[in-house]
Amino acid sequence: MIFTETVLPGAFVIEIEKRGDDRGFFARVFCEREFAEHDLVSGFVQVNNSLSADRGTLRGMHYQLAPKAETKLVRCIRGSLYDLILDLRRDSPTFGESFGVELSAENRRMLYVPKGFAHGFVTLTADTEAFYFVDEVYAPEMERGVRYDDPRFALAWPLEPIVISDKDREHPYFDPEYHLPEL
Repeated sequence: MIFTETVLPGAFVIEIEKRGDDRGFFARVFCEREFAEHDLVSGFVQVNNSLSADRGTLRGMHYQLAPKAETKLVRCIRGSLYDLILDLRRDSPTFGESFGVELSAENRRMLYVPKGFAHGFVTLTADTEAFYFVDEVYAPEMERGVRYDDPRFALAWPLEPIVISDKDREHPYFDPEYHLPEL
């Protein structure tokens, strides 16, 4: 696997290394040892699967508060999506900055999202399916979300989201007391 750290410290784009022949190819998409060599979490406890029927479907910007904050490993297995992360680590030099990357069934990239980041995506094609590996069990009482169009962060979506759940549409604009309470 090829690990490329993004402009946001601790977040990585991970690409597979194909070993191919006339039958096709073989590649690893996870190796505990390689993750450990990059100081990345490798103890995933839950795998989530999402299917978005329409192009322009937004899912995000989600995260969980400590002590249930999640590390995520996201991969698109059908179609294409633009995956976006927002650094909400209180003491981070890149607090409030974002990074986005296209994940698709074709490019087979993954995005490693550390704890302390809000995460979301917009689908670039219809019938887009994604897998998320997470290192914490979902805790609804610890869930938070930032509006996808919060002017404080000016998130750069490659297309205007068309399909947005009521829950995602109703996320509040950023407020440190709500989004980053002292626990």
